[in-house]
Amino acid sequence: MGALACRTGVVVGEELLLYSFPEGHPMNNSRVRQFFARLEEAKAFERPGVVKVQPTMADEDTILQFHTREHLSFVKASSLRGDGYLDGGDTPAYKGVFEAASYVVGSTVKLLELVASGEVTHGFNPVGGLHHARRDSSAGFCVFNDIGVAIELAKRRYGLSPLLYVDMDAHHGDGVYYSYEGDPEVFIFDSHEDGRHLYPGTGFEWEEGTGKARGTKVNVPLQPGAGDGDFREAFKKALRLAERAKPQLVILQAGGDCLAGDPLTHLSLSSSSHRYATEELVKVSHTYCEGRLIALGGGGYNPKGVAEAWLQVVLGLSH
Repeated sequence: MGALACRTGVVVGEELLLYSFPEGHPMNNSRVRQFFARLEEAKAFERPGVVKVQPTMADEDTILQFHTREHLSFVKASSLRGDGYLDGGDTPAYKGVFEAASYVVGSTVKLLELVASGEVTHGFNPVGGLHHARRDSSAGFCVFNDIGVAIELAKRRYGLSPLLYVDMDAHHGDGVYYSYEGDPEVFIFDSHEDGRHLYPGTGFEWEEGTGKARGTKVNVPLQPGAGDGDFREAFKKALRLAERAKPQLVILQAGGDCLAGDPLTHLSLSSSSHRYATEELVKVSHTYCEGRLIALGGGGYNPKGVAEAWLQVVLGLSH
């Protein structure tokens, strides 16, 4: 299927700016603002088949596909109060954070719906990819785990199984990995900075899944300073995993904190790695699942660098 036959949906709208922690927190909406500006500069929506998708707010039943009722209620109450933390101290509550996080989940779910129906072939949600949240808790700037919700709905509602989840964020996607560690239908490739040097301190090579799922998970810890060549070498394992999985859906978490110059991490990738990973997974998606691929923005705290990396994701999806 060529570019002219593909449609790539990109979630764009003011609602995405609501997911922004206060008082100098590194996870703020300057990244998304710069990405929107970069899309305009690059005339991305003049490319054949690239369309805007309106942000959508998830309802509570959708969030409960992955999260516990207790966690949802805690976030909702904290959002009304607008103070305290949603975790041990990384993720502050603010007024409206429940609604903001619901837009993250809802927008990822909207892309899943569009991809599953064939209305778009590929999709990108820049504020999605909140991979640290567990079923019963927020963690690491992630209030709700939109990836987990999408996986649950992909399997239950759309019958898209097995699926392949690829995570290139500098931080290990522990909220996804440990939720599906024993699920043989969820294949996971996760490259990240070695957990001995960076939060959350997990994702070692020997973590390959448990029980019937052993061997369906691949963790590749990268050493501080690792660059594009190291990533491409690691990514060979993702492509081999894809051959085994023959996925019916591909999800890419394209975190920008693996880029050189990120203030919180120590890797040295360039945005060319985001383009490379996206284009390789587009090939995988067309080989096995009629192009069904959802990409999510994930982390990244140098707004200019993140905006360029995410643009490369969009260009890779619409190549």
